[in-house]
Amino acid sequence: MRDPYEVLGVKRSADAAEIKSAFRKLAKKLHPDANKQDPEAAAKFAELNAAYEILGEDDKRKAFDRGEIDAEGKPRFQGFEGFGAGAGGQAHAGFGRDGGFQSFSWGTDGAQQAGGGFGGFEDILKEAFGGGGAGRRGGGGARRRQPFTFEQEEFGPEPTGGDLAASVTISLNEAANGAKRRVHLPTGKEVEVKIPAGLADGKQIRLKGQGIPGPGGAGDVLITVHIAPHPYFKVEDGTNLRLELPITLYEAVLGGKVRVPTLDGAVELNVPAGTNGGRTFRLKGKGLPGDNKTHGDLLAMVRIVLPDGKDADLDELMEKWRESKPYDPRKDLA
Repeated sequence: MRDPYEVLGVKRSADAAEIKSAFRKLAKKLHPDANKQDPEAAAKFAELNAAYEILGEDDKRKAFDRGEIDAEGKPRFQGFEGFGAGAGGQAHAGFGRDGGFQSFSWGTDGAQQAGGGFGGFEDILKEAFGGGGAGRRGGGGARRRQPFTFEQEEFGPEPTGGDLAASVTISLNEAANGAKRRVHLPTGKEVEVKIPAGLADGKQIRLKGQGIPGPGGAGDVLITVHIAPHPYFKVEDGTNLRLELPITLYEAVLGGKVRVPTLDGAVELNVPAGTNGGRTFRLKGKGLPGDNKTHGDLLAMVRIVLPDGKDADLDELMEKWRESKPYDPRKDLA
């Protein structure tokens, strides 16, 4: 991977604000959503995320600047200075490709491997602290006066790749009963998402390891679920549904049975005589599913609807009522 400073396009003297600003600008420019025609967009975005994982955290940045970790955030072994390696030479150490400890000496004959595995590490300690070997042959090593302990510095986990965001819109019926949907990701990949019953609008589903690849593993996909508006029902308090129920003037006055739609079929509601507009009836368990296998309720609010067009008989009846039985429903609004 390239130098993270080069990836972000900032100087090594840049402060945290400059690094954050550079990352935001490049993230917007390189995001796969904005580069759908570029087959390398995901890789470029992953490289940017990995660079910011290092430079965006003060401890990791300092470790990188000191040469303790590489551009991928992996630890680098720095070696030991001051070990004897013969006249005019120096001894250094590091880990080999197989993970074993390797020591090298630089002298008049160039670089030479001094040993392998952790046995070589013990030999170097002996040479450094008067135990014989190259240090003694090179003019005598320092005497070991105190116990020597080697502690391997621990680093955090390797940064994972970036997360991807996507969204899907489902119907209210699908939200109530659960559904499966094919979702197109910004990378061009298509995945099948299982949407559990009762998922609220705006909630997210996380798909582990299906995001942008990184040195520590792929990131996640976060899918935001939206519920499309329903022509009759409105979601209220998470699991309750509200419905505006139209009834006739004579149903309001005389009462009667009224069919009420629900998400799982129509039911009959007994409207009492003398029902006023705005009265709300609660239909238990006819809402959306919630936690612990519970269901919300359906709240049906009555709305009295007059017949279409002008009706002479209704006009005459209302005029008689106005004259013989006047009343003021707004007397409490003074």
